Order: sequence, then C-alpha cells, then structure tokens
Amino acid sequence: MRGGAHLLVAGCGLVGLSFVMAGASDAQRAATGPKARYWMDAATTSGFGGIGAFAGGAGGGNPMAALFGGGRGESVHHQLTLRLGSASTASGDPEADHFMPASAGLGVSVPLETPREMPMTGQAEPGAPTDFQRPRGRMLIFWGCGVHAGPGQPVIVDFSRLGAGQMPPHLFSTDVPVETGPTQSNSRTFGEWPNSKSHKSVGPDASLLGDHKVTGNYSPAISFRLSQDFMAPLHVTSRSAPDGSTPVSWNAVPAATGYFASLFGAQGRGGDDGDVVMWSSAARQEMGAGFSDWLAPATVERLIGQDIVMPPTQTSCTVPAEVKQAAGQFMILQLYAYGPEANFAYPPRPANPRTPWNLEWTAKVRYKSITGLMLGMPGMAAMSGNSDDESSNADRAADQQSRHKCKPHGLGGLLKAGIGGGC
Repeated sequence: MRGGAHLLVAGCGLVGLSFVMAGASDAQRAATGPKARYWMDAATTSGFGGIGAFAGGAGGGNPMAALFGGGRGESVHHQLTLRLGSASTASGDPEADHFMPASAGLGVSVPLETPREMPMTGQAEPGAPTDFQRPRGRMLIFWGCGVHAGPGQPVIVDFSRLGAGQMPPHLFSTDVPVETGPTQSNSRTFGEWPNSKSHKSVGPDASLLGDHKVTGNYSPAISFRLSQDFMAPLHVTSRSAPDGSTPVSWNAVPAATGYFASLFGAQGRGGDDGDVVMWSSAARQEMGAGFSDWLAPATVERLIGQDIVMPPTQTSCTVPAEVKQAAGQFMILQLYAYGPEANFAYPPRPANPRTPWNLEWTAKVRYKSITGLMLGMPGMAAMSGNSDDESSNADRAADQQSRHKCKPHGLGGLLKAGIGGGC
C-alpha cells in the first residue's frame, strides 16, 4: 500500500475540500486537496430488488434473471460502480484503470472511461414528449409497522390539485443528506465503470477482499486494502394474515447497520383516476425519498434514534391491513440493508495538529444489500415465500381481473402494465 495509506473512521463523510475534523487547529482546517477522489459502491441484490439496482447502472446482473430467479430471492447478483474524479487535466486522452484482486473475477483490471460531453442544443431529444398532461387520481401515503395503520393515515395527495400548491406537509424527507461524490460536473477529469469499453459483469461469487489500485494519467496512484466484502443477500418472506395485514420477515445480514422497507401499490378506478399507494416502515410519515440511496453509518444511527430506520436487530415488520386494502393485488416491496463504509486518505493525517494536511487523494467504499418481492401477484409465491393459500387467492383474483378489458392509463396503470401486472 502506497506510503501506508491511512484508513479513516467509517462514516466520516470526506467530500471534496471538506476534510475538516472537529477540534482541529486552524492550520489543519486549511488543508489542501485532495487532488483526486475515488468512490466505489458495492451492492448485493436478490429477488425483485435486483431490477432496481440494475436499472441504476450498478454494474452486472440481469434484470429478468432477478425477477424470475426462483424461490426466496435465490437469484443473487453483485453490483459495482466505480467513479474517479480529479482536479487535474489528463496528459493526452484520459486513461485510468482499477486493478482488482483475482477473486473479483474481472481480470487484471477494468478501465475507467471518461464520458463524452454531449453538446447542449436547447432542443428536445428525439422521441421526447412535446406535451405534458398532469395525471389525475390520488396518492395514498401510509407508514409504520403494525396490523393497522396509525392515526392520520392515509395522507392523500390529489394529483389534480398539485398545480394549485396544495402539497401536503412533510411529503418528502429532509433528514437524509445526499452524498454526491465525484461526478463529471464537479471534476476537471472524470472516469467511471461500468462503461462502453468493458462489458464485464460481476459474478455472484465475486469477492472484493484484498488490495486495490487505481492508476491513470489524470490522478495520483490510489492504493487501499479492503477487509469488508460484498454484503450477504437479503431473503424476505411474507404471508397474508387473517386480519388482512401482511407480516414480512427477513434474515439478519452481518455488517448491516439498519433496515428500511418501502412499498408501492396501485389500483385503477377507471381511466386516469387511479390510486397510487405508498408505504414505508418508518414510524412517522416518510415517503422514502433518499432511503434507496447509500446512507452513511452515522446517518443510519441517527435515523434509528428517530424511529425512521429499523435497527439491525429487527428482522420483521407487518404491513398494515389498510395498505393492502387500498393497493389491491398489486404491491411491490423493497427492503434495504444499509452497510458500513471504508474511508482512506493519503498522506495520513499528521499527528501534529499544527502541520498542514495536504491531501493527494481520498477513497470511499460503500456497501448495501437490497431485495424485493411482489406481494399478491400470481406466479410470485415461490419468490416471496408466500403460502399456497395466498398464491391460490392471488391467482383467482388475477383471473377475475383479466376478464375485464382495460387500458394502462394513468401513473398506476402505466407502471403495472410495464411489468406485466395488468391494469
């Protein structure tokens, strides 16, 4: 490891020039750099959750295999996203590579490609819609684990009234900080993987343990050693209780810092007037905005204290009966296990607080595990671990719905039709 790169405390949140430690002297607060920042995001996906991760460009995996992978979310995928941002200009065409341990199964290295800048023409992209029609219908918002929804639920958002400024309070979360990391817009030179230069995918048996090195012609050499591998996969099961609620349980994931569950449902009422149903496991009203992202351990700890994120010791939650009643047979549940972070910097922070800290590079590695299942849909009982009775009931309900001709109008109808859920 180059110069003994120093492993920082996980979750310290090093971003850009803000490497300011509480209690540091004025001299150290004026630290320079870093010249380069490197972020590495490692996700484990299983079940229906693999589709969302794949769509986000996380590197590797097949969305259809994630959907039809078999019982208990046994189709497990590893997703990897690499980003290098530098304050320097490349000498010639930008080139950079991440050299991996052999256990990663990606060969000696993967190239970090610098995206081509697209010219801003001010014109709409070909095929883009030229008109916008505000959706009709409603959004029903529920929250909290329990047999029945708590007081004040659901909060109802009427889409037709949004233009008049009638937005319900606390609709979107303000408690989740967004960590951007290196991007093309905040870096003089930027490289990323996956990209068009490499068609490799991360295998289900891939391991990140060991030495990593990033070299290029626009950043200093970056070296670090990982002792945390991809997180274990989540396996979630559900059943329909006689009281109408839906108990959900999952396995404890080692290294998880906390869990968060969210649900999307939709039920058409004819034309565009459909109901969209949102639910989260938070003990207070939360839409789940930002919770699908990567949350630092310190943020997760704070949200657990606020009863928003479930602690790592909790492995079950009950979706209230009112949620299923409002959503009908179409419900998608997503479950997130937030993981640790590893932060590195070179040179190490000086022991003498009066010595300026002139950083050459920093590196951050983030982890999480994601899974999902479709509740109450035919053919999904094996994936979700549902009972035979629930599967039979879902099949009968789907058969009844299929006898009625309908068009996939409205937000809920379009989303359902897009995944073959009818309308």
